[in-house]
Amino acid sequence: MKLRYRGRTDVGKTREHNEDDYGFGEGAQVERYGELLVVCDGMGGHAAGEVASHLGVETIIAAYYSDPSEDRMEALKRAFEQANARIHAEGRGSMGTTGVAALLHHDALLIANVGDSRAYLIRNGTIRQISRDHSLVSEQVAAGVITEDQARSLYYRNVITRALGYQPEVVVDTFRWPLQPGDIVVLSSDGLHGLLSDEEICRIASSEPLEEAVDRLVDLANERGGSDNITVVIAHVDALDWLTAEDSAADTRDTEELPVQRGEALAQPALAGQAVAAEGAAAVAEASRESAAGPVAAPPAPSAPPAPRRAPAERRLSLAALLLSTL
Repeated sequence: MKLRYRGRTDVGKTREHNEDDYGFGEGAQVERYGELLVVCDGMGGHAAGEVASHLGVETIIAAYYSDPSEDRMEALKRAFEQANARIHAEGRGSMGTTGVAALLHHDALLIANVGDSRAYLIRNGTIRQISRDHSLVSEQVAAGVITEDQARSLYYRNVITRALGYQPEVVVDTFRWPLQPGDIVVLSSDGLHGLLSDEEICRIASSEPLEEAVDRLVDLANERGGSDNITVVIAHVDALDWLTAEDSAADTRDTEELPVQRGEALAQPALAGQAVAAEGAAAVAEASRESAAGPVAAPPAPSAPPAPRRAPAERRLSLAALLLSTL
């Protein structure tokens, strides 16, 4: 597989600290097990959100590449479960993070997610959200309780119903999609997709050069207020490897495949306001690699914990923890 990708995270305009984190696969196992891209968006107050999202990225990547299973979707799902267990143990249920991962393996895109960070697939100018938002408003929209327009203005629009770390066990949603040369994969925290429409993300990611597209998306979110931390990863699929029949059978078990249809949405966006982990105003990582190329490291952990979070973030934690505790 020939793949070009770049990621960036930014503190935004209103937060004192960045609690988003993201990372990429590294080492010799990438050629064997595929390229893994991960975004996490932490919460928990004080330094907990930053710690949770960093643990999420670190554990998902490490656990995935250490799993020798032939079923790579199951390996990815177990990596999320291990991240959940580690965050829960270290935080004793007091901190959590969203998590979304895109695995590009041979000719397949495998997605896993918990929370409302998103994975998109752009193909031939059409964008589709592959991941499923685990947020209160998204579930209400899906149930027909409220409309999408109503959801955008609700004060609890950023309350999530599922996260890594709050409970001893977690349900991980997984999806499989066949890749084509020319496909574009986008991962984002809600600090981005809460301020930009899917159509805007599609237009910028598909029409501008990779580096410029990443920067333009982050800059545009900041121009619209930057009310949360902002993270985006974009991957361009330039060429593919092809699965054997045996590989294909292993990779399609226990997954959900979704048809691409222009203009159809899976879930209502969660708007800005969710806590998200990497100290500093912005961190940028870039890579261009074929399957046999060298590793790209995840962003380093912050050198010092941030100051205590402001009251709005604490209120969000209380809402999320209360909601999750009832599930």
